[in-house]
Amino acid sequence: MEVVLFGASGLVGSLLMQKLADRDLAEFNLTAVGRRAYDGTGHQRIAAVADWPAIVAEIRPSVVISALGTTIRKAGSQQGFAAIDRDAVVAIATAAKTAGTRQFVTISSVGANAAASSFYLATKGIAEDAVRAMKFQRLDIFRPGLLVAERPGDPRLIERMMIAVSPMTNALTPRRFDRYRAIAATDVADAIVRAVGRSAGRPAPGTYVHHNRDMLEPRLNPS
Repeated sequence: MEVVLFGASGLVGSLLMQKLADRDLAEFNLTAVGRRAYDGTGHQRIAAVADWPAIVAEIRPSVVISALGTTIRKAGSQQGFAAIDRDAVVAIATAAKTAGTRQFVTISSVGANAAASSFYLATKGIAEDAVRAMKFQRLDIFRPGLLVAERPGDPRLIERMMIAVSPMTNALTPRRFDRYRAIAATDVADAIVRAVGRSAGRPAPGTYVHHNRDMLEPRLNPS
């Protein structure tokens, strides 16, 4: 089974690469595609974003994982942000659908909605809607809350402050709103690994949206 991962240099993507690499070769062939080399093991394909769809067409993977994600500040503008979090995601999904990919996995965000007033959440929602419309045999959308992890060399001061107080805010957030709690990036990566592992066993078809509670369960609940 061929698996292609986009975003291996990012927070969740780097964790995914480590966790999936342990199962590489035994269960599937894993290839990470990105704009630059990353520190880690595994097969890498370095290419410009415009060339990513061609790589998908060449490999014809059974599973494609999009762990793509940036910030408006890091991208330099709303347009730059949308080019990655919307346009690149939709482009690789389109190529995957054409190539016969069975399962598409994408990391979105809690609150994603194409009609949201927040540009960030609206962009995520538009990307989700576009991928849904492609009707993959199986689509897994992961909507984590604030991701908790160390980001070496990444001075996201506001995010660091939010992470620092997240134990308190998590404790104060009622269970019915637990999708808005912070969650460890490694827990998100573990949940995606479980979802991809199911693909080898021909998982139930359909579209599944996984919030924090689903990701924290030992086995993903696709309901």
